[in-house]
Amino acid sequence: MFTEILLVVIGLAILLVAGDFLVRGAVGLAAALGVPALVVSLTIVAFGTSAPELVVTVQSILSGSEGIAIGNIIGSNIANVFLVLGLPAIIYPISTHVIGLRRHMLFMLLATAVFSGVAYTAGYLDTKIGGGLFAGILIYVAYMWVRASTGKATDPILDEVEEYQSATGLNMQTIFFLIVGLVGLPAGAHLLVTNGASLAEGLGVRDEVIGLTIIAFGTSLPELATVIAAALHKKSDVAIGGIIGSNIFNILAVGGAAGLTGTVYFDSASLAVDIPVMIAASIILAAFVLTRRDIGRLTGLLMFGAYVGFILALTMLAGAI
Repeated sequence: MFTEILLVVIGLAILLVAGDFLVRGAVGLAAALGVPALVVSLTIVAFGTSAPELVVTVQSILSGSEGIAIGNIIGSNIANVFLVLGLPAIIYPISTHVIGLRRHMLFMLLATAVFSGVAYTAGYLDTKIGGGLFAGILIYVAYMWVRASTGKATDPILDEVEEYQSATGLNMQTIFFLIVGLVGLPAGAHLLVTNGASLAEGLGVRDEVIGLTIIAFGTSLPELATVIAAALHKKSDVAIGGIIGSNIFNILAVGGAAGLTGTVYFDSASLAVDIPVMIAASIILAAFVLTRRDIGRLTGLLMFGAYVGFILALTMLAGAI
């Protein structure tokens, strides 16, 4: 079992590095081809930053570990709210007074409602449902395109991609980034999924638990590091847009890709525990964003405690459900 854990960690590390390299390489290639920065932001960066979750989800379904795919989607959204926002808020309060943030929050609530509705009515994701979810992300991107291109307002989601704009052309560094990204993503995903499934079997737990805990936590680490760094500089409010955008992409783009790859069923434990926690996390975040109340230190502590409690509950219930 130690070997499986080690290989899962190695797979996560490869996946995260490869995902970042792929985005940087693609941005550099787009710059060399003269693609406008707005197009790069709305397509390459927006979709590319969700590449690790997307590749893990597709690989999980193709290898017959559908539970990891579902757990990864749900667990990433829970971790983004309770962990990625909660822990940095303990360091420095996170302001929700960001122009345009409420529009994206409403879209996130809608995406969460649609995903949850599908889970409780159909009980599965298939080609038709996956296509519908993916159409949702295209509509979302088109909406951001219209607002950004007309210059009506600044946008908190687009503001998150500035760090990638340093890649400016087709050179050896860009080619290296592309190769590492294209090779590393499937390789890391294969290590992660294969050994994650073996670990679940060895522990006697459902695959979803691995997706909800180890994989979801691992794929949320870059966002956590970014927000903690911002909190240390007392600028953590700049990252909240990225978290909301990440949750939207997890549900619509990654969830859509899951359905388009194959039929994936929600198990009874996901319906009874996992999805209600995801819904609760979304509602709690929405309550702060829509009323423009800061996420203070006490709230951050409670959110972080909720995440720890959720992980402990999964561990305790692992053998019972």
